Amino acid sequence: MIVNLVSDTVTKPTPAMQDAMWRAEVGDDVFGEDPTVNALEAKCAGMFGHEAALFCPSGTMANQIALKVHTRPLDEVICDEMSHIYQYEAAGYAFHSGIGVNLLKGENGILTADLVEAAIKPRQHWLPKSSLVVLENTCNKGGGGIYPMENIRAIRQVCLQHGLSLHLDGARIFNALVETGDTPADIGAEVDSISICLSKGLGAPVGSVLIGSKDFIAEARRFRKVMGGGMRQAGYLAAAGIYALDNHVERLRDDHAHAHMLAGTLSQLDWVESIRPVQTNIVIFDLKPPLTAVQVLGQLLQQGIKATAFGPRTIRFVTHLDVTREMVEKTIEVLSRES
Repeated sequence: MIVNLVSDTVTKPTPAMQDAMWRAEVGDDVFGEDPTVNALEAKCAGMFGHEAALFCPSGTMANQIALKVHTRPLDEVICDEMSHIYQYEAAGYAFHSGIGVNLLKGENGILTADLVEAAIKPRQHWLPKSSLVVLENTCNKGGGGIYPMENIRAIRQVCLQHGLSLHLDGARIFNALVETGDTPADIGAEVDSISICLSKGLGAPVGSVLIGSKDFIAEARRFRKVMGGGMRQAGYLAAAGIYALDNHVERLRDDHAHAHMLAGTLSQLDWVESIRPVQTNIVIFDLKPPLTAVQVLGQLLQQGIKATAFGPRTIRFVTHLDVTREMVEKTIEVLSRES
């Protein structure tokens, strides 16, 4: 038995999802003629209370399109230093949009309105123009931390007062919503745009959706094309997304329970120095010197457990659709033996 805790991106379509994919009605999406893509986009826009949506090959593309539409060259985006758009999108903000980043240090990737307001630059010709705030919910590098709705609402008010747009990188937004009890429409009402990922905890093989106003998405569609994201019979992939939204949201609670089980064991091990707060499906922990992540990951791999390093002495576990209770129990047994 191999237990793959590397990421929730490693999930594979379930048999029922595969069946939905093969039964999909498709057309040419570049011409707007794929009925299943159109249905997915309408579904996502409606869920979050916005006018339109755009199916993209990846979350990175969805985020980069959002940056491009919301900004102009020489602008800057305000975000946490742990944000995916800064850490893991290959400086695309500079390449695609010609903008800078104003990095803030929140708590495990979570910003406050006071931090954002203090970071907004005065309008001087020798300074970049602060024009966009990006929040990541949940924050991957912060350990899957959830943005409190009061933070988002307060940041939204700051953005409105200063004429800034607000984009939500919601790659794992449903992990947050099943814990808080908020609805997609609740969070959609507070942002100008949102990207949601279908291929992480929701278990679809490919795809993210960018959501916003009709005008925003019309412009986004042009940039998707220029970035090479115009797909043809993409309905086979969109059908997986529709199935995931209909069937795989509530089961995210199982992933969270498994993450808490792992964290509970790690907290009792004398070779673990600290653990980030666990709220969803991500467990990030630090090792006591002289142990290194490479050493521990090598030992775990020998026992059939795969994970990833998040620093020289830091390891990340991610639970997901393909990690069963039996796999979690095996991992706990191995961790306990390693102590």
